[in-house]
Amino acid sequence: MKLAILGGGGFRTPLVYGALLGDRSERRITEVWLHDVDEDRLDTITAVLHSMAGAVDHPPRVRTGTDLDAALEGADFVFFAVRTGGLAGRTADERVALELGLLGQETVGPGGISYGLRTVPVALHVAHRVAAVAPQAWVINFTNPAGLVTEAMSAVLGHRVVGICDSPIAMARKAVRLLGLEGSEARLDYVGLNHLGWLRAVTVGGEDRLPELLGDEARLARMEEGRLFGTEWLRSLGAIPNEYLYYYYFTREAVAQALAAEQTRGEYLVAQQAAFYAPARRSPTDPVGAPFAEWERVRLDRNATYMREARAEGEERDDEDAQGGGYEGVALALMAAIARDEPAELILNVRNGSTVPGLPADAVVEVPCRVDRNGPAPHPAAALEGHQLGLVQQVKAVDQLVIEAAVTGDAAVAVKAFALHPLVDSVTVARQLLAGYRARVPEVGRLFR
Repeated sequence: MKLAILGGGGFRTPLVYGALLGDRSERRITEVWLHDVDEDRLDTITAVLHSMAGAVDHPPRVRTGTDLDAALEGADFVFFAVRTGGLAGRTADERVALELGLLGQETVGPGGISYGLRTVPVALHVAHRVAAVAPQAWVINFTNPAGLVTEAMSAVLGHRVVGICDSPIAMARKAVRLLGLEGSEARLDYVGLNHLGWLRAVTVGGEDRLPELLGDEARLARMEEGRLFGTEWLRSLGAIPNEYLYYYYFTREAVAQALAAEQTRGEYLVAQQAAFYAPARRSPTDPVGAPFAEWERVRLDRNATYMREARAEGEERDDEDAQGGGYEGVALALMAAIARDEPAELILNVRNGSTVPGLPADAVVEVPCRVDRNGPAPHPAAALEGHQLGLVQQVKAVDQLVIEAAVTGDAAVAVKAFALHPLVDSVTVARQLLAGYRARVPEVGRLFR
């Protein structure tokens, strides 16, 4: 079987390849094709993959190239993980918003809208090429904003595009572990949108065990979410929010922390990745395993600094969280469930249908699903509470306006998307945001000529 990774020169590609190497039960993926528009990045990551596979018998063959159709032809699965505009675009996403006193973040708020505007045209182009060249393929999307991008692609590919994210499953696993349960025995009630959802119940034998965790101060404080939001607020909610809801519940604090920081997350990554990619066209005389060892060192540093702006000064991220190991496992489990018809329970971004009351049928939501050879089937969800539903409906309406603006190139629709986002407090500021992104993000500038 063939897996095409679009954005194959990206830093996270070795996570996916490592998961394939570790899948000893029955290695079905025999060929991995890395596609990227940057050949130097492809060379770097290819060296890392060869370094990883050195001691593995019969690893999946790696091929690389810049021809999209060649990468897609014959693919059984397509992993979509691109960053349109690169890290320069991300830093502009952050800085334009911060300079106007708003949250500057990659996927939440104005930055996420800018990211979506320039990514949707690329995502739709890829979706049409998949439909033409590899109509039997399943597309697994990790490109942010993941829910928005998955929804745009689903207009072309229907249910054969699935969005994945590591945040909800990582949070759920921590909750299950702290309750002393095995994951297989617990039924999870998680519902919302990508980067905007709540764990509402952990049910075993008909009994919801989440109140037990919420009522245990010591155990709850061992979760990063307990320290991030405060245990009192989690008990008030009666649920555990996705970590990204920090930006909605503690907006002032998040903006103040970001403004006080020496650099944004994007600026940190620009410096880190420049140091990683520049010397990484490895010499044949490098020690065996050296490219992978360097990649692993950089990865751990990158993970340890994730969401640093939301933590107290001097507070370190949990070792387990810093190790990561999330979305590539979800991707592998999803591929195995479809290719081998081995049913799995996963939290995924899929078309709503009638799953979440109060949202459009074609909206992409993030909910628990049962996955088999027919793909994901979402479990019905109980209605959201009023405050949850209102926030989800507002953000979903913005998502759909972003898609419309990206397809039509209508600047008025883009202003409306910015203005209606709950983290933007003025129509005047919405106009300033669009003007700022048009001036500093070339892809956005070209979209609204």
